[in-house]
Amino acid sequence: MTLKNIIGIDHAVVAVKDLDGAAAVWKKLGFTLSPRGTHSAKMGSGNYTIMLDPDYVELLGVIAETEHNAPMRDFLARRGEGVERIAFTAVDSAAGAEEIRARGYEPIGPTDFERPVTLPDGTVSAAKFRVFHWPIVEAPGGLRIFACQHKTRETVWIPGLMVHANTAKRMKQVLIVTTEPAKDAAHMAKLIDGTTRNESDGAVAVPSGGDRADFVFMTKDVLAKRFPGTSLDGAPERGGVALVFIASDLAAAEKAVGAAGAKTEVGVVVPPANANGTLLAFVKG
Repeated sequence: MTLKNIIGIDHAVVAVKDLDGAAAVWKKLGFTLSPRGTHSAKMGSGNYTIMLDPDYVELLGVIAETEHNAPMRDFLARRGEGVERIAFTAVDSAAGAEEIRARGYEPIGPTDFERPVTLPDGTVSAAKFRVFHWPIVEAPGGLRIFACQHKTRETVWIPGLMVHANTAKRMKQVLIVTTEPAKDAAHMAKLIDGTTRNESDGAVAVPSGGDRADFVFMTKDVLAKRFPGTSLDGAPERGGVALVFIASDLAAAEKAVGAAGAKTEVGVVVPPANANGTLLAFVKG
Protein backbone atom coordinates (compact mmCIF):
# COMPACT_ATOMS: atom_id res chain seq x y z
CA MET A 1 0.00 0.00 0.00
CA THR A 2 1.43 3.38 -1.01
CA LEU A 3 -0.73 5.67 1.13
CA LYS A 4 1.83 7.21 3.46
CA ASN A 5 -0.54 8.05 6.32
CA ILE A 6 -2.48 4.79 6.55
CA ILE A 7 -0.84 1.69 8.08
CA GLY A 8 -3.37 -1.14 8.03
CA ILE A 9 -6.43 -2.21 10.00
CA ASP A 10 -6.76 -0.48 13.36
CA HIS A 11 -10.10 -1.79 14.57
CA ALA A 12 -13.36 -3.42 13.57
CA VAL A 13 -16.63 -1.71 14.46
CA VAL A 14 -19.48 -4.06 15.39
CA ALA A 15 -22.76 -2.13 15.42
CA VAL A 16 -25.18 -3.37 18.09
CA LYS A 17 -28.71 -2.47 19.11
CA ASP A 18 -28.30 -3.02 22.86
CA LEU A 19 -24.84 -1.86 23.89
CA ASP A 20 -24.81 -3.25 27.43
CA GLY A 21 -26.44 -6.48 26.29
CA ALA A 22 -23.78 -6.93 23.61
CA ALA A 23 -21.04 -6.29 26.17
CA ALA A 24 -22.43 -9.10 28.31
CA VAL A 25 -22.42 -11.44 25.29
CA TRP A 26 -18.79 -10.76 24.41
CA LYS A 27 -17.69 -11.04 28.05
CA LYS A 28 -19.22 -14.53 28.12
CA LEU A 29 -17.12 -15.36 25.07
CA GLY A 30 -13.97 -14.75 27.09
CA PHE A 31 -13.13 -11.18 26.09
CA THR A 32 -12.04 -8.50 28.55
CA LEU A 33 -13.95 -5.29 27.83
CA SER A 34 -13.10 -1.71 28.63
CA PRO A 35 -15.49 0.29 30.81
CA ARG A 36 -18.36 1.75 28.79
CA GLY A 37 -17.38 4.89 26.89
CA THR A 38 -19.62 7.77 25.86
CA HIS A 39 -18.91 9.90 22.81
CA SER A 40 -19.89 13.52 22.23
CA ALA A 41 -23.48 14.73 21.95
CA LYS A 42 -22.85 15.29 18.23
CA MET A 43 -21.87 11.65 17.74
CA GLY A 44 -24.66 10.31 19.96
CA SER A 45 -22.96 6.96 20.48
CA GLY A 46 -21.33 4.85 23.15
CA ASN A 47 -18.91 1.95 23.03
CA TYR A 48 -17.01 -0.86 24.66
CA THR A 49 -13.59 -1.82 23.31
CA ILE A 50 -11.81 -5.18 23.20
CA MET A 51 -8.11 -4.36 23.08
CA LEU A 52 -5.68 -6.60 21.22
CA ASP A 53 -2.19 -5.97 19.82
CA PRO A 54 -1.90 -4.04 17.52
CA ASP A 55 -5.64 -3.80 16.81
CA TYR A 56 -9.00 -4.05 18.58
CA VAL A 57 -12.74 -4.54 18.28
CA GLU A 58 -15.26 -1.81 19.10
CA LEU A 59 -18.83 -2.58 20.09
CA LEU A 60 -20.72 0.57 19.08
CA GLY A 61 -24.28 1.54 19.91
CA VAL A 62 -26.54 4.54 19.42
CA ILE A 63 -27.39 6.47 22.58
CA ALA A 64 -29.20 9.38 20.92
CA GLU A 65 -30.20 9.81 17.29
CA THR A 66 -28.04 12.42 15.55
CA GLU A 67 -27.15 13.28 11.97
CA HIS A 68 -23.69 11.82 12.57
CA ASN A 69 -24.94 8.35 13.46
CA ALA A 70 -27.62 8.19 10.74
CA PRO A 71 -25.54 5.80 8.57
CA MET A 72 -25.15 3.35 11.46
CA ARG A 73 -28.86 3.56 12.31
CA ASP A 74 -29.63 2.84 8.68
CA PHE A 75 -27.26 -0.15 8.79
CA LEU A 76 -28.96 -1.57 11.89
CA ALA A 77 -32.43 -1.07 10.41
CA ARG A 78 -31.50 -2.57 7.05
CA ARG A 79 -29.19 -5.39 7.99
CA GLY A 80 -29.22 -5.84 11.76
CA GLU A 81 -26.18 -6.16 14.00
CA GLY A 82 -22.71 -6.98 12.73
CA VAL A 83 -19.45 -5.62 11.33
CA GLU A 84 -20.50 -2.20 10.10
CA ARG A 85 -17.15 -0.61 9.24
CA ILE A 86 -13.40 -1.00 9.55
CA ALA A 87 -10.90 1.61 10.69
CA PHE A 88 -7.34 1.94 9.48
CA THR A 89 -4.64 3.38 11.69
CA ALA A 90 -3.87 6.91 10.56
CA VAL A 91 -0.45 8.39 11.25
CA ASP A 92 -1.85 11.84 10.46
CA SER A 93 -5.56 12.08 9.64
CA ALA A 94 -5.35 15.51 8.06
CA ALA A 95 -2.59 14.39 5.71
CA GLY A 96 -4.37 11.09 5.08
CA ALA A 97 -7.55 12.91 4.09
CA GLU A 98 -5.57 14.95 1.58
CA GLU A 99 -4.00 11.79 0.19
CA ILE A 100 -7.36 10.26 -0.68
CA ARG A 101 -8.64 13.61 -1.96
CA ALA A 102 -5.70 13.62 -4.40
CA ARG A 103 -6.91 10.21 -5.59
CA GLY A 104 -10.38 11.55 -6.34
CA TYR A 105 -12.23 10.64 -3.12
CA GLU A 106 -13.79 13.49 -1.14
CA PRO A 107 -13.03 12.73 2.53
CA ILE A 108 -15.52 13.21 5.34
CA GLY A 109 -13.52 15.04 7.99
CA PRO A 110 -11.08 14.98 9.58
CA THR A 111 -13.04 15.28 12.81
CA ASP A 112 -11.67 15.46 16.35
CA PHE A 113 -13.46 13.83 19.25
CA GLU A 114 -12.76 12.28 22.62
CA ARG A 115 -14.34 10.18 25.33
CA PRO A 116 -13.56 10.01 29.06
CA VAL A 117 -11.52 7.03 30.26
CA THR A 118 -11.15 5.74 33.80
CA LEU A 119 -7.57 4.52 34.21
CA PRO A 120 -6.54 1.53 36.37
CA ASP A 121 -5.54 3.85 39.25
CA GLY A 122 -9.04 5.34 39.32
CA THR A 123 -8.15 8.66 37.73
CA VAL A 124 -10.18 9.94 34.79
CA SER A 125 -8.41 10.90 31.58
CA ALA A 126 -9.52 11.09 27.94
CA ALA A 127 -9.05 9.05 24.80
CA LYS A 128 -8.58 11.51 21.94
CA PHE A 129 -8.93 10.77 18.25
CA ARG A 130 -8.92 12.43 14.85
CA VAL A 131 -10.77 10.50 12.13
CA PHE A 132 -11.74 10.82 8.51
CA HIS A 133 -14.02 8.65 6.37
CA TRP A 134 -13.92 7.64 2.75
CA PRO A 135 -17.20 8.70 1.05
CA ILE A 136 -20.12 6.64 2.37
CA VAL A 137 -20.90 5.34 -1.12
CA GLU A 138 -17.40 3.84 -1.35
CA ALA A 139 -18.15 0.71 0.66
CA PRO A 140 -16.58 -2.42 -0.89
CA GLY A 141 -18.89 -5.38 -0.33
CA GLY A 142 -21.08 -3.09 1.77
CA LEU A 143 -18.28 -2.41 4.27
CA ARG A 144 -17.60 1.24 5.15
CA ILE A 145 -14.02 2.31 5.85
CA PHE A 146 -12.42 5.16 7.74
CA ALA A 147 -9.10 6.07 9.35
CA CYS A 148 -8.39 6.79 13.00
CA GLN A 149 -5.46 8.73 14.42
CA HIS A 150 -4.89 7.96 18.10
CA LYS A 151 -3.67 11.03 19.96
CA THR A 152 -3.57 9.27 23.34
CA ARG A 153 -2.68 5.62 22.75
CA GLU A 154 -1.85 5.17 26.43
CA THR A 155 -5.51 5.67 27.40
CA VAL A 156 -6.73 3.08 24.88
CA TRP A 157 -4.15 0.27 24.90
CA ILE A 158 -4.21 -0.37 28.65
CA PRO A 159 -2.26 -3.57 29.49
CA GLY A 160 -4.88 -4.99 31.85
CA LEU A 161 -7.52 -4.78 29.11
CA MET A 162 -5.39 -6.73 26.63
CA VAL A 163 -5.53 -10.08 28.44
CA HIS A 164 -8.45 -12.30 27.44
CA ALA A 165 -9.61 -15.66 28.77
CA ASN A 166 -10.03 -16.87 25.17
CA THR A 167 -6.34 -15.92 24.56
CA ALA A 168 -7.14 -13.77 21.50
CA LYS A 169 -4.03 -11.78 20.57
CA ARG A 170 -4.81 -9.97 17.33
CA MET A 171 -7.04 -10.04 14.28
CA LYS A 172 -5.84 -12.12 11.34
CA GLN A 173 -8.67 -11.55 8.87
CA VAL A 174 -11.88 -9.61 8.33
CA LEU A 175 -14.22 -11.64 6.12
CA ILE A 176 -16.75 -10.01 3.80
CA VAL A 177 -19.49 -11.90 1.93
CA THR A 178 -20.48 -10.74 -1.52
CA THR A 179 -21.74 -12.15 -4.80
CA GLU A 180 -18.79 -10.48 -6.57
CA PRO A 181 -15.61 -11.11 -4.54
CA ALA A 182 -13.15 -10.07 -7.27
CA LYS A 183 -14.99 -6.83 -8.05
CA ASP A 184 -15.37 -5.80 -4.40
CA ALA A 185 -11.80 -6.77 -3.53
CA ALA A 186 -10.54 -4.66 -6.44
CA HIS A 187 -12.69 -1.78 -5.16
CA MET A 188 -11.11 -2.04 -1.69
CA ALA A 189 -7.61 -2.27 -3.16
CA LYS A 190 -8.22 0.85 -5.24
CA LEU A 191 -9.48 2.82 -2.21
CA ILE A 192 -6.36 2.08 -0.18
CA ASP A 193 -3.82 1.87 -3.01
CA GLY A 194 -3.40 -1.80 -2.25
CA THR A 195 -3.24 -5.14 -4.04
CA THR A 196 -5.41 -8.24 -4.32
CA ARG A 197 -4.48 -11.90 -3.88
CA ASN A 198 -6.54 -14.78 -5.24
CA GLU A 199 -7.06 -17.69 -2.85
CA SER A 200 -7.50 -21.32 -3.87
CA ASP A 201 -11.21 -21.51 -2.96
CA GLY A 202 -12.25 -18.47 -4.99
CA ALA A 203 -11.93 -15.92 -2.21
CA VAL A 204 -9.90 -12.76 -2.86
CA ALA A 205 -7.73 -11.20 -0.16
CA VAL A 206 -6.65 -7.58 0.17
CA PRO A 207 -3.74 -7.02 2.60
CA SER A 208 -4.52 -3.95 4.68
CA GLY A 209 -0.88 -2.98 5.19
CA GLY A 210 2.12 -3.95 7.29
CA ASP A 211 1.53 -6.75 9.78
CA ARG A 212 -2.18 -5.95 10.11
CA ALA A 213 -5.16 -8.16 9.30
CA ASP A 214 -6.24 -8.92 5.74
CA PHE A 215 -9.63 -8.31 4.19
CA VAL A 216 -10.95 -11.46 2.52
CA PHE A 217 -13.91 -11.24 0.13
CA MET A 218 -15.90 -14.41 -0.63
CA THR A 219 -19.30 -15.71 -1.60
CA LYS A 220 -21.56 -17.10 1.09
CA ASP A 221 -21.03 -20.59 -0.35
CA VAL A 222 -17.28 -20.26 0.15
CA LEU A 223 -17.86 -18.97 3.68
CA ALA A 224 -19.94 -22.07 4.43
CA LYS A 225 -17.16 -24.32 3.08
CA ARG A 226 -14.56 -22.53 5.22
CA PHE A 227 -16.64 -23.11 8.33
CA PRO A 228 -18.34 -26.48 7.78
CA GLY A 229 -20.97 -27.37 10.34
CA THR A 230 -21.27 -23.78 11.59
CA SER A 231 -24.71 -22.20 11.35
CA LEU A 232 -24.73 -19.02 9.31
CA ASP A 233 -28.07 -17.85 10.69
CA GLY A 234 -27.78 -14.12 11.31
CA ALA A 235 -25.09 -13.66 8.65
CA PRO A 236 -25.76 -11.03 5.96
CA GLU A 237 -26.04 -11.68 2.25
CA ARG A 238 -23.52 -8.89 1.70
CA GLY A 239 -21.17 -7.17 4.11
CA GLY A 240 -18.69 -7.76 6.90
CA VAL A 241 -19.48 -11.17 8.35
CA ALA A 242 -16.57 -12.53 10.39
CA LEU A 243 -13.53 -11.70 12.47
CA VAL A 244 -10.72 -14.24 12.62
CA PHE A 245 -8.45 -13.95 15.66
CA ILE A 246 -5.06 -15.46 16.35
CA ALA A 247 -5.25 -17.15 19.75
CA SER A 248 -2.36 -18.52 21.76
CA ASP A 249 -4.30 -21.45 23.27
CA LEU A 250 -7.22 -23.02 21.40
CA ALA A 251 -8.14 -25.21 24.37
CA ALA A 252 -8.51 -22.07 26.46
CA ALA A 253 -10.53 -20.44 23.68
CA GLU A 254 -12.85 -23.46 23.52
CA LYS A 255 -13.34 -23.37 27.28
CA ALA A 256 -13.94 -19.60 27.28
CA VAL A 257 -16.64 -19.58 24.59
CA GLY A 258 -18.37 -22.60 26.12
CA ALA A 259 -21.65 -23.69 24.56
CA ALA A 260 -21.74 -20.55 22.38
CA GLY A 261 -19.11 -22.03 20.03
CA ALA A 262 -17.38 -25.24 19.09
CA LYS A 263 -13.97 -26.67 18.25
CA THR A 264 -13.78 -27.42 14.52
CA GLU A 265 -11.11 -28.37 12.00
CA VAL A 266 -10.58 -24.64 11.46
CA GLY A 267 -10.27 -23.65 15.11
CA VAL A 268 -12.80 -22.53 17.68
CA VAL A 269 -15.81 -20.99 15.94
CA VAL A 270 -18.73 -18.96 17.29
CA PRO A 271 -21.67 -18.61 14.85
CA PRO A 272 -23.06 -15.16 14.00
CA ALA A 273 -26.25 -15.71 16.01
CA ASN A 274 -24.17 -15.98 19.19
CA ALA A 275 -22.04 -12.85 18.67
CA ASN A 276 -24.26 -10.01 17.50
CA GLY A 277 -24.32 -11.00 13.85
CA THR A 278 -20.56 -11.63 13.67
CA LEU A 279 -18.97 -15.04 13.12
CA LEU A 280 -15.90 -15.31 15.34
CA ALA A 281 -13.06 -17.74 14.70
CA PHE A 282 -10.04 -18.37 16.93
CA VAL A 283 -7.10 -19.95 15.10
CA LYS A 284 -3.45 -20.64 15.76
CA GLY A 285 -1.03 -18.09 14.34
